[in-house]
Amino acid sequence: MVRNPYADLPAERFWRKVVAGVPPFALAPGPSGHFTIGSDARVATAGSCFAQHVARALTGAGFGHYLAEAAPADITPEAAAERQYGIYSARYGNIYTARQLLQLFDRAYGTYTPALPDWTRPDGRLVDPFRPGIEPTGFADGAALEADRLRHLAAVRAMFESLDVLVFTLGLTEGWMHRPDGAMLPVAPGVVGGSFDPETYAFVNARTCDVRDDMLVFLERLFAVNPGARVILTVSPVPLIATYADRHVLVSNTYSKAALRAAAEEIVAAEPRAVYFPAYEIVTSTANAARYYDDDLRSVTPAAVDHVMRVFLDAFTARAKPPILTRPLGIEYRRAASVICDEEAIERSLA
Repeated sequence: MVRNPYADLPAERFWRKVVAGVPPFALAPGPSGHFTIGSDARVATAGSCFAQHVARALTGAGFGHYLAEAAPADITPEAAAERQYGIYSARYGNIYTARQLLQLFDRAYGTYTPALPDWTRPDGRLVDPFRPGIEPTGFADGAALEADRLRHLAAVRAMFESLDVLVFTLGLTEGWMHRPDGAMLPVAPGVVGGSFDPETYAFVNARTCDVRDDMLVFLERLFAVNPGARVILTVSPVPLIATYADRHVLVSNTYSKAALRAAAEEIVAAEPRAVYFPAYEIVTSTANAARYYDDDLRSVTPAAVDHVMRVFLDAFTARAKPPILTRPLGIEYRRAASVICDEEAIERSLA
């Protein structure tokens, strides 16, 4: 009998059996590794805009969204949401790049202090360059901004040391760097505050090796302060809103996602306590992409998030698996506050 190396492989290795051969809503690629998240686990979330969907879905499924930085008791829930309390586990806003995450850790532990203290808005109010969207009205002065920053970084330290699981969504390779000390920023200067000066700020487009190396250094430092932590990496399926590279945005987007996905593969190969979950593949697959983006071809639909989180919860929790096509969580997402993306300030700044 003629044998070949594919003869005894499981069904999940064959496109016909698990992609073309199943309904689109049943597509369910598993993570690179498995562990169980208990119902009382402290699951922290961070990353690009897509990470907010993960936080909401975990809460909706009965898992407490870990909050290390809670809103003051004297403000309303609406005001808390406007000031980005509860959007992520701490009030760091969007963390689009691996370098931002690594520098956040170092800032929290006092081993790195950026030279850039603040940006001034056209109205004279100040914003934190590393969290430009957290205060809609800005800060009155540098002292108020610094006091808030110190509280925030203390909460970030507590989060890193006490979380059980960190879900981090890699979002972008493109970003802007403060030249004097290499500080990475979530948005370009001049979009939310400050002003662009090419002598002061540089455009950066990370390579796969840059993302990999930054994440592996971050993981080494995280596990040093929290040896029991586990990390789940995802890649955001949300396309770039704009590119500064001199080429079509579609080409830049393809590079960015490919680099992030390749980096994630190398990260989990090097660090067994980190696993990759294929949210990106579920949303962008040939089976689902046409139905999983809104008319702008950027915004991920509630049905897409529901699909991703069904597969996520089946992979990482001990819950009883419901039949496919349960009531979509989409209604819940529509009622929730809209996803906050600092990146979208680029288009608003051009209006």
